[in-house]
Amino acid sequence: MSHLTLKESYSNLADRLNLFPQGAPPTDLLFQILAVLFTREEAALVALLPIRPFNVAAAARVWQKPALETRNLLEALASRGMLLDMDHGGEQLFVLPPPMAGFFEFSMMRVGNGYDQKLLAELFHQYLNVEEDFVKALFAGGETQLGRVFVNERALDGDRTLTVMDYERASQVIREATHMGVGTCYCRHKMEHLGKACKAPMDICMTFSTTAQSLIKHGIARQVDVKEGLDLLDQALDANLVQFGENVRQKVAFICNCCGCCCEAMLAAKRFAFLNPVATTNFQPAVKAEDCTGCGKCVTACPVEAMGLVAAGDPHRPKRMKARLHKELCLGCGVCVRTCAQGALALEARPGRVLTPVTTAHRAVLMAIERGHLQNLIFDNQALWNHRAMAAILGVILKLPPVKQLMASRQMKSIYLERLLAPRTFVRREA
Repeated sequence: MSHLTLKESYSNLADRLNLFPQGAPPTDLLFQILAVLFTREEAALVALLPIRPFNVAAAARVWQKPALETRNLLEALASRGMLLDMDHGGEQLFVLPPPMAGFFEFSMMRVGNGYDQKLLAELFHQYLNVEEDFVKALFAGGETQLGRVFVNERALDGDRTLTVMDYERASQVIREATHMGVGTCYCRHKMEHLGKACKAPMDICMTFSTTAQSLIKHGIARQVDVKEGLDLLDQALDANLVQFGENVRQKVAFICNCCGCCCEAMLAAKRFAFLNPVATTNFQPAVKAEDCTGCGKCVTACPVEAMGLVAAGDPHRPKRMKARLHKELCLGCGVCVRTCAQGALALEARPGRVLTPVTTAHRAVLMAIERGHLQNLIFDNQALWNHRAMAAILGVILKLPPVKQLMASRQMKSIYLERLLAPRTFVRREA
């Protein structure tokens, strides 16, 4: 297959992926990745699928294929994690997930899934870790980010425990999920094929609710109950891993347990720290200089190099060092606090509270506005007009602050939307 032919075969699929806020810059490496994950026929068909969830009938209409053949094709794609399928009121719905967090990870979450995973690992590494356009667009394309950090609950003292909201706790996500699945960590699996994986637990990638339901159904993830889920979280905390999950308060779809050497989110946080690529917790560590011995354990443990050592300024011990926090780099995970045997670190509240989108729809609309993709969410040419979906999107927009509403209105260039967002005036009637 020539280079030109490969690009032509998969360019439409790349265009489809980039309709959503979490897209993928179309480079030669992306076309090579898509060629491993999708046949040419599959790529042509998937490029036509709607953005929002759809049923078999909608796909059959777009593909102009019989319903049975359409269902078989959709289920074959879902069996490999290229689509997610879910039960919605007794109806089977499908959705094309974004590349990340999505089908890139799913392709590596099940060992021996029929793909050439060593080749995929090499391509993913080049696309995500050598080229930087994809990771920069994914993690630093706007103010609202894809993922956020959960606070290490063991690092909270008694007073701080009372100020942590339930949605800030990974343990609460596990307790509330309707389904929970665990699969192989995409990041460390990728690095294992490259001979660079660390010794952190591998089978610890967590998915929840409808996402987990689909991955469990197709053997991409293993179903676990709440007890085992909490045990796995304990393993992650014991290994000083950071809990990085979907940036929403309700129905979190995934939580990755991240190390600083293999995981994409932590690597992005180090590479693009000035762009705030990861939503932080509402906490940050404070150093008690009088108790710090300068041992450096917190520096080694920090996944994003936010802790450092400086001279303590002790005239009696001129070589003594102490820890110093680089606040602009800190994720507020609390891993450093857990490693300090002297009790010289403690989590304190950040000056301003970090705002977390309520739902996936809320986050998607915010990301779409900030990245100039709002019109793609509303005018989905492959889907039939869906009043319920439209109402959900507009419902989010109406609750946004004025600046975001103005951005939405400019992108849509819609008189209807401008009138909808305009301040309401009330005329007092005379008796």
